[in-house]
Amino acid sequence: MLELTINGKPVSAPEGVTLLQCAKLAGVKIPTLCSLPGIHTNGSCRICVVEVEGQKNLMASCIVKAQNGMVVKTNSERVRKARKILYDLVISSHPKDCMSCGRNQSCELQELGYTLDISTARIPNKSTRAPIDISPAITRDPSKCILCRRCVTACNDIQGVGAIGSQNRGFETTISPAMDLPLLGVNCAMCGQCSAVCPTGAIVETDHIGRVWAALSNPSKRVAVQVAPAVRAALGEEFGMEAGTRVTGRLASALRELGFDDVFDTNFAADLTIMEEGAELLRRLQAALTGEGAVLPMLTSCSPGWIKHIEHAFPGQLDHLSTCKSPHMMLGALIKSCYAEKLGAEAKDFFVVSVMPCTAKKYEIQRPEMQNNGYPNVDAVITTRELGRMIKSAGIDFAGLQESDFDAPLGFSTGAADIFGVTGGVMEAALRTVYELATGRELPSDNLHLTPIMGLDSIKEAALKFEDVKPEYGFLEGVTARVAVASGLKNADVLMHQVEDGASPYHFIEIMGCPSGCINGGGQPRMAGKPEDYKVRRMKAIYAEDESKALRKSHENPDVLALYKDYLGEPGGHVSHRLLHTTYTERGNFNELIAT
Repeated sequence: MLELTINGKPVSAPEGVTLLQCAKLAGVKIPTLCSLPGIHTNGSCRICVVEVEGQKNLMASCIVKAQNGMVVKTNSERVRKARKILYDLVISSHPKDCMSCGRNQSCELQELGYTLDISTARIPNKSTRAPIDISPAITRDPSKCILCRRCVTACNDIQGVGAIGSQNRGFETTISPAMDLPLLGVNCAMCGQCSAVCPTGAIVETDHIGRVWAALSNPSKRVAVQVAPAVRAALGEEFGMEAGTRVTGRLASALRELGFDDVFDTNFAADLTIMEEGAELLRRLQAALTGEGAVLPMLTSCSPGWIKHIEHAFPGQLDHLSTCKSPHMMLGALIKSCYAEKLGAEAKDFFVVSVMPCTAKKYEIQRPEMQNNGYPNVDAVITTRELGRMIKSAGIDFAGLQESDFDAPLGFSTGAADIFGVTGGVMEAALRTVYELATGRELPSDNLHLTPIMGLDSIKEAALKFEDVKPEYGFLEGVTARVAVASGLKNADVLMHQVEDGASPYHFIEIMGCPSGCINGGGQPRMAGKPEDYKVRRMKAIYAEDESKALRKSHENPDVLALYKDYLGEPGGHVSHRLLHTTYTERGNFNELIAT
């Protein structure tokens, strides 16, 4: 342990920690801007400077390691003056449109001004408007960029994509894709991890709130909404609740208060996805094990950021992907087909909104494959953050709402659907069903959980042996199925290089585009200011949702079974294939492989 003094108080700290961390141990808050724990620390903004006795210059506390005997001042006159000058320099080139900015009152730069007691701008503003890059999922406004480089770290070091980076030098430095191309012109996965860490309005999700309000105000449209599993574990944070607070019932009530005609649950379609994806996996295994040949390992297809990434980075491996649409696209297709028919309506009468933890879903809905009979499966996607804004705008007391249920028949789900929100959840849900269908027995695990693929590790694997299987699944007898799970695109690349080299030992691989899965999606409440274990708390909330359900296996969902009996026929059948399955596009890093 190191012994040092901070603001006249003795502090003990473990070796290797920074001065910023030491101050936190001492109960002293040092203001920061570019630093974000677990994401980015390089001292570029210098807002966190402190005065260290014996040192000529002020030191950036986020990168300077504590040393034994240090005497540190975090709030001296010299430090306060320096921070104000540094802040003035940052805002001297920043637009002054705070009142109309989407980050107003949730902007870290704005909040820092309050913290530093900045009342006037002492340096003349020289901001100039730069062209705004609007993609279907992400909107970049370079004028609001403060060059903190958090987004660069998220895209390059954490996701391993490298779609954006620092261009030029000195005063000419910008953060953008290579050659100032738009995001749609490069290998951006639209995952939104950059928007989740940006402290200002420089990178945000492309707004769909306006189109949703317009639909809700249109008397000729029946507006249906659906909610992804991870949203219920994070939305409460937008209203001051603790990270990981389960708000499922209040969420359903809030959507009704907003005026949606139908309030459905994407979890229903998650159960449906397991039926389709499980059947597809069994068909592939049967073909491979009986010598007919099949493409293995099969890769999950629920994450649109991951789908876009494989199309760019591994275009030759698309046959490994499950052909299943993601759950919310499946539900959108069902709303505009069988549900519309049940009401005596047509697809054109519906406007379907998805509430998602993901920005890539915004990109997904405009893919030409994601439509049936000329109508898109889903018309708008709002993130968890955007839903929070809508609820506040409508004056709804979210914390005071009474709980309610989602609407039938597309609102009932099993616990297997809930765990789609965590990394490893899709795999576990699939194996709960596949194993029981093949053997007639429950998954041999602890409380239906496949422990090796639980938790937040970047890459996880497990093995499951099939014994005493039913006669119709005799091809699985004695087979040990090997599975792997990866979250985050950098980790996905590790498994994909094995696949590309023909060296993958696995039969089935789950990949989620965002690190830790949907609970940490690019559209979830932003990371800044969150407790260090916020992902663990959200994960526990998702597992609690699963364990609280009476039914916890997708093939036990009575409404899904009724849907097959009355409308779809069988998993993988003609109707299912038309509505619930899709195709993919070879792209290349600069979309050079797309057929023209």
